[in-house]
Amino acid sequence: MTIEGRVAEILLSAGSEKSPLRPTELYNEGWMLRLILDWSERHAKSSHPLHFFPNARWCSEGLLASQFLPRFRGDPLAEAWTHADGVIGHFSVGDTGRGDISLAGDATQFVVVEAKLNSPLSTGTKNAQGFDQAARNVSCITEVLMRANRRPESLTKIGFLLLAPQSQLEAGVFRDFLSQESMRGKVKERVRLYQGGKDAWYTDWFEPTLSAVDIRPISWESLVEDAGPAYRAFYERCSTFNRLPAPTR
Repeated sequence: MTIEGRVAEILLSAGSEKSPLRPTELYNEGWMLRLILDWSERHAKSSHPLHFFPNARWCSEGLLASQFLPRFRGDPLAEAWTHADGVIGHFSVGDTGRGDISLAGDATQFVVVEAKLNSPLSTGTKNAQGFDQAARNVSCITEVLMRANRRPESLTKIGFLLLAPQSQLEAGVFRDFLSQESMRGKVKERVRLYQGGKDAWYTDWFEPTLSAVDIRPISWESLVEDAGPAYRAFYERCSTFNRLPAPTR
């Protein structure tokens, strides 16, 4: 057996009585998302929310650049690159050797996917406590477009999708975060701290991107229902080990 094969065996033992791993090493939102993106790439039709355009790809844990990276050592306003749970579209990974996402010159699709099981969106960063996770992701989408010199209107599909349990969506846990008004206000406040230094970026790039991006929540239940019984069973194990209510059918 190869080392890689043994790694797979150890990982697949998660959830069993004698496994050395915590069940959530496998049964978590990261692996649930990877399975759904893999299924969607092969099966999702044009009406599906995770439909792949021709020649589109996906990746998990890619890095999205930020307009607010450090200007100098110890910059009190800075933030780090954002880890995207998932990305769908036409892009390359690792052009600078660090897993960064770069949009292809002929890209027509760019969608960032955030996956949640039993956790909220983060409400801010260390140096910008009100700059929540949804606003930050759309800001990073803007930056990826700008670095590629691709106007948002030149792409057919730009999106920010939040995958979460139906119970959380019905409870409105994420509703306020996903409104354009909330994102506009959070990014505008982030830009204000730079005293004019980011105003052109906000006006020329962020506002047009915000107008073009498809922002929506999607329930895990609807996705696994499309994918089939094996995916639903995996999701039910994720729900159990992450202490969620039993998935609705």
